[in-house]
Amino acid sequence: MTDNKNILVLDLETQKSFKEIGKSKAMSLAKLKVSVVCLYDYLTGEYSSYEEKDMMALDRRLQTADLIIGFNIRRFDMPVLQPYLFKPIEQFPVLDLLDDIEKARGHRASLDSVARATLKQGKTGDGAEALILFKEGRMDELKKYCQDDVRLTKDIYEYGCREGKIFFTSTWDFKTYEIPVSWKKTAEALLGKTAPKADFPTSLF
Repeated sequence: MTDNKNILVLDLETQKSFKEIGKSKAMSLAKLKVSVVCLYDYLTGEYSSYEEKDMMALDRRLQTADLIIGFNIRRFDMPVLQPYLFKPIEQFPVLDLLDDIEKARGHRASLDSVARATLKQGKTGDGAEALILFKEGRMDELKKYCQDDVRLTKDIYEYGCREGKIFFTSTWDFKTYEIPVSWKKTAEALLGKTAPKADFPTSLF
């Protein structure tokens, strides 16, 4: 499916909450600042973690990727990352799993609601707990929490590629709905459009 291809699955946690950065959230995502970024690398079959001090290394890896997969990364994770990256986030090849869900249902859904309905397993915590872990310096626990979210995202993506559908449970009526997805074709199309790698400096951070 995607084994041995230069594809990354990404998730991150932040140092601050929306409450701490003020009301203009859309314009202030960068102010949240990264606490940890976790990746699953299909080339190596391994998970990795990057703290804020490691952002130059993360930038180098992201710039060599042919595709970056995530859940709500187009409107959250990538904007949070932007200050640490050399090139604009719009230039990265991204497959956001939430996009198809929103198109099919007309609204967004949480990673937990999709994972529980599709994989029969859910998240191990929430964003508020992740903030506490960071503020208390419990980085190993924070990395494990973030890696668990990467694993769920990876497994949902692979299920969708294999079955052509996923499921989610609505918090409005508590019913479970099937959502058709074409992630395999989308990934193949995005991989086919991969641009040549840049040979200029990789980070301004």
